[in-house]
Formats: sequence, C-alpha cells, structure tokens
Amino acid sequence: MRTVNEADVDRQLYDLQAQLCKAFAHPVRLQILDLLAKNEMPVSELQAEVGVTTANMSQHLAVLKSAGVVRSRREGKVIYCSLAIPEVKQACHIIRNVLRANLRMQSNLLI
Repeated sequence: MRTVNEADVDRQLYDLQAQLCKAFAHPVRLQILDLLAKNEMPVSELQAEVGVTTANMSQHLAVLKSAGVVRSRREGKVIYCSLAIPEVKQACHIIRNVLRANLRMQSNLLI
C-alpha cells in the first residue's frame, strides 16, 4: 500500500509530465529539440533552420525554457540555445521510435 506522500509525489510527477508533454506538443518545438539534440546552436541559426519569424521562435523557446528542457546563454550579441537536460534527447528518440513502430503496425494492418 502506498503512503500519502508517495501519492502526492506521483500526482506532482503526473502534473510535471503533462506540462512537459504540452511543451512537446508542437511540430516546431519538436524540430527545435531535434536540432539542439545534435549541437548547441545560435538562435538565429535555429530560426533559419526552422523557418519561423523571430517572434515565433521567441515564443517557442520560451515554452521550452519554461518546461525546463532548453537553456540559453549569451556570448556577446549572440544567444546560444542547448538542451538543459541530456535525457530529453533520449526521450525524443524513444517517442520517435514508438511512432515509427506504430506507423509500421498500421501499414501492416492496411495490407
């Protein structure tokens, strides 16, 4: 039987997981995470790679920073972004593998 404290911790973890999933719930943010999983990048390069406006990039980065998965640092006039937690790279990789498996399964069912 679980203690009240364990239930509270579980509830808190579910809340945090939901917040993280919301941060991941946009294709542009997933693309940003994928790019940052490879290397730290200047915001201007991220923006060019993703193909969004400066304001839109700022909004997406704010969501990812708020979720605690991206961090930034300034070097002169250049702002660099990187993954704040290395495990995010693994999490995104696992999710993509699950989705690939799901697509394979669906295509097998259609045959």
